[in-house]
Amino acid sequence: MSASAVQEKRQLGDSSIQPHSNASSEGWHDEEKGQDDTRQNSVALDSHDAHDLETIETRSLAGSQLPPPPDGGLHAWLKVFGGFLVYINIWGFTLAYGTFQSYYTFTLLPDQSPSSISWIGTVQGWLLIVVGVLSGPLFDLGYFRSMLYIGNFLIVFGIMMLSLCKTYWQVFLAQGICMGLGAGLLYIPSLALVGIWFEKKRAVALGIVMSGIAVGGVIYIIMFDKLIHRAGFPWTIRAIGFVALACALLSFPALLSGSSILARPRKRRALFDASAVKDKLFLLFTACTFCNFLGYIVPYFYIPTFAQEKLGSSSSVSLYMLIGALAGSFFGRIGSGVMAHYVGSIVTWGLCALSSGILALCWISIETEASFIAFSVFWGFLSAALVTLPSAAFANICPDMSRLGTRLGMSWSVSSIATLIGSPIAGALLKTKANGETNFLGPQLWSGICLLVGSACLVVLWAVTKKTMNTGWRI
Repeated sequence: MSASAVQEKRQLGDSSIQPHSNASSEGWHDEEKGQDDTRQNSVALDSHDAHDLETIETRSLAGSQLPPPPDGGLHAWLKVFGGFLVYINIWGFTLAYGTFQSYYTFTLLPDQSPSSISWIGTVQGWLLIVVGVLSGPLFDLGYFRSMLYIGNFLIVFGIMMLSLCKTYWQVFLAQGICMGLGAGLLYIPSLALVGIWFEKKRAVALGIVMSGIAVGGVIYIIMFDKLIHRAGFPWTIRAIGFVALACALLSFPALLSGSSILARPRKRRALFDASAVKDKLFLLFTACTFCNFLGYIVPYFYIPTFAQEKLGSSSSVSLYMLIGALAGSFFGRIGSGVMAHYVGSIVTWGLCALSSGILALCWISIETEASFIAFSVFWGFLSAALVTLPSAAFANICPDMSRLGTRLGMSWSVSSIATLIGSPIAGALLKTKANGETNFLGPQLWSGICLLVGSACLVVLWAVTKKTMNTGWRI
């Protein structure tokens, strides 16, 4: 396929995913008055486009029946605020799991292996992604209110039940299953609502929402550190639960204000595209994300444990090392986004994967607290791109933009398996020396090698994309 043909096809796809670009932004106000004719006239799609209206999560879920995004105003920015609060609870709690990994290993569940304990956090992260993919069609069918209520209830209920847990299976059900299901129900609606209300400022709005990841992780880790020795585990978790409840209650009016139109069913997108399994670019992309996710989250889970067992750090210092990693990831998301704007998403993704893999191997030689603090901050900064850039990079390799949402969901579903098994495998590689000291060489090699393999796959993806799409090196 020639470059002009590919570009023409991508332009056709873009027209199907942004049906509001030339319409009046008054549609949202008209809808509140019940003027359905304005909403219908804002969509100019032929029958083929209407049938194939599927795109990346924040776009595909906007639906062809919706008025043009206002790109500002009180209701629009309330969606950003609400999404920010939701991300504090779902991803912030997930990336802060290293705190719980350390506490469970030394105090609450000392009879369980690190690998078994890792399953709790990875199941939570896996359900977040898988249920998030499946919740897209439910959003399109108008069930976003139900998902917001049920999702937030499951998260707060799971945290409160965690405060009562004393055995492994209880913690697994409360933190792994209950909170994972709740987070999955909130993952897509919180992004989709923001995507519906913004077009030109969408990147800025979503960036603010995703900053809730780092903010939530920092808040919950500091709370855990300050309260665990004073109030004990049950009341520490309950205090965290009250913060999560406050975030949930504040997010309801913010996300639901002015959005009654979204309760109406819209064209839902397909969950499977058979043609994708024959697309070499799709397969290469999935291989890249799979390898990266195998090694990406391992340091986040084991930073506190390594600091305490290997370096002799206090529990408080070890938790602040994890905070350093989350703080680094906040700036890493911004920096990688800026870099991707100039050199391309795949190029930036590949450079960050290579740097992260090398850094993970450098972890082997760390023997002092100062060097490990530096490692933690740099790890957060460099690895942030491994989860933020793939969605943007996927748009560069999908020849038909109208199918982009479906294909991305398929790829994430496969890659989520790597999120599920990566840390437990690393935990199984932990060995105890004859003197009783834990040897972290296995997890360190596992994380570094997986990321280096992922970066090699990205080189292949870049080369094949460049040849197939007949484009320059900035991809």
